[in-house]
Amino acid sequence: MPTSQDMTTTASASRGTSPEPPGGPGLLDALQHQVAVFARRAEQTRLGGVGQVRNSMDRAAYLLLNRLDLEGPMGVKALAAGMGIDSSTVTRQVAPLVDSGLVKRTSHPEDGRAVVLQLSPRGLAKLEEVRASRRELMAQVTDGWTENERESFCTLLTRFNTALSARQAGLPAGETETPPTS
Repeated sequence: MPTSQDMTTTASASRGTSPEPPGGPGLLDALQHQVAVFARRAEQTRLGGVGQVRNSMDRAAYLLLNRLDLEGPMGVKALAAGMGIDSSTVTRQVAPLVDSGLVKRTSHPEDGRAVVLQLSPRGLAKLEEVRASRRELMAQVTDGWTENERESFCTLLTRFNTALSARQAGLPAGETETPPTS
């Protein structure tokens, strides 16, 4: 359970100083602290949903299946590039998904020599089950929030993730690629 110190104490408040002007170091200290708390809470709960499917799919599998669902069949290199990870990592993460029948390997429609990964019907059903569970968790966590607050949080979190992805890709500050879906 979150402590009040985890959720409300900022670095400047803990030092006993007055709040910083907007954009000052105190605000950035508070931001980095809240991101650290969020990361810890997310890892503790794994944001895995509720009910029987809670934590039934790890983060890597969820992100891979989600990308295949949203963008369709693709090769390992394209999947890796889109997720900002190494091809060998995708290959390692996809193997158990293929073995369990959630993803299937098929021939590329234009180049029969190439292999593409595709979400199987079983994979889609499992993904939908996990999505529903995670939607319920998000509804519970944000119970009492207005729809506008949920939209604002989602917009800002997407913007934050996009900026992190751009930084990881070596793009200059302010330049971003498409919003990350993984």
